[in-house]
Amino acid sequence: MPALRQGVVMLAALLVAGCSSGTGAVGAQTSPGASAPVSASAAASSAASTAGSAASTDTTPATSSSGGSSGGSSKGLPERTLAAMSLRDKVAQLFTVVVWGPKAAAPSKENQARYGVATPAEVVERFRPGGVILFDWAGNVSGAGQVAALTTGLREAARADGGAPLVIGVDQENGIVSRLRALVTKLPGAAQIGATGQTANARDVARVTGEELRALGISLDFAPVADVNVNPRNPVIGPRAYGSDPKKVAPMVGAAVDGFHAAKVASVAKHFPGHGDTSVDSHTGLPVIKHTMSKWRTLDAPPFRTAIAHGVDVVMSAHVVMPELDPSGDPATLSHRILTGLLRDELGFGGVISTDALDMAGVREKYGDSEVVVRAVLAGADMLLMPPNLPKAYDAILKAVKSGRISESRINESVLRILRLKERRGLFGPIRTDPGALRSPEHLKVAQRVFAQSR
Repeated sequence: MPALRQGVVMLAALLVAGCSSGTGAVGAQTSPGASAPVSASAAASSAASTAGSAASTDTTPATSSSGGSSGGSSKGLPERTLAAMSLRDKVAQLFTVVVWGPKAAAPSKENQARYGVATPAEVVERFRPGGVILFDWAGNVSGAGQVAALTTGLREAARADGGAPLVIGVDQENGIVSRLRALVTKLPGAAQIGATGQTANARDVARVTGEELRALGISLDFAPVADVNVNPRNPVIGPRAYGSDPKKVAPMVGAAVDGFHAAKVASVAKHFPGHGDTSVDSHTGLPVIKHTMSKWRTLDAPPFRTAIAHGVDVVMSAHVVMPELDPSGDPATLSHRILTGLLRDELGFGGVISTDALDMAGVREKYGDSEVVVRAVLAGADMLLMPPNLPKAYDAILKAVKSGRISESRINESVLRILRLKERRGLFGPIRTDPGALRSPEHLKVAQRVFAQSR
């Protein structure tokens, strides 16, 4: 364990925000006149009203066949909601964004500079994003009751005119990436769980994490890390991974997915096609991994394959170049061969594909911010996470659709996957928060047991 503790110290110094997070320092100034979606139609309002009384908090995991298929003869709530949406609202659903401030109605200079409106609620009302991701550095986290009130206010803003519900996510991996550290049960990180050799521990820790997120009104966790950390010099993964042996990492990842789903929270396997063999941090540069296709299939792919078999809701892309998988030189986030050819076609994933944070340097080296989002969608991404300039990114996708570069049917596919995720995790129905449920005796007992076994 001394080596693990040393890795934690090194990574804590490097990781201010972790993957799928950005740093809060990158973001273009935007004018209040930037384009924004129009409000949902009356038909969407009717569909959402139906959802409030009929939608259940179904926890059945998505499978590769059901997670993203747009076929089927019957039209469920996601299909009806999609049919009622304008093109602008559909494009807006692709984005998951950061808002600044502790309260839905609290004004922030950051929101004003980036979005042209002052409060988190106004950001949601104006831009109609599909999701929001919370961060301590954005002023979103100061107390359990405060977070629960913030998430409730954001959801109310999204539903003000009957639009699609908002998914609220967070990077709560535990260990060195813990956005809610001061509020929730202190739980071991992935490397410590992996050291126990017990998949039940991975499931229990994920379940406890998910239950506490749910109590705060958070419905999606950007976890578990599915990377196999085979490079001891890796500056960004390290103890965030369950280990260096894919045969041991894969069942841990699958168990964690089961735990999140038991808590009725969506899970995200990251960072596809694998970030474990890098010596460059994709927050600050563009890593290149020279694994052959054969090595990728035996080393990097197994945890993702297992996550998919367990019904993981979302798979997040990595801002890494794998020239043997795609010789174009583009990072995986922008690679059709990797996101569609390998993840969709070879591994059979039918759920939501999310980019890693689009404000990271690894995805911004080759193209401008407008081109990046267009290429991500063309590659196969559904969820566009944290663009550094939301109005610019939104306008770029809308322009690409209107020009025919991206078909509207392609946008429909992504939006339908996102809406199905929201239905599956109960977001069309009421979400009740319970801040007092955090750090319960049962949760503390789980933490103590796993910490003791990891020594």
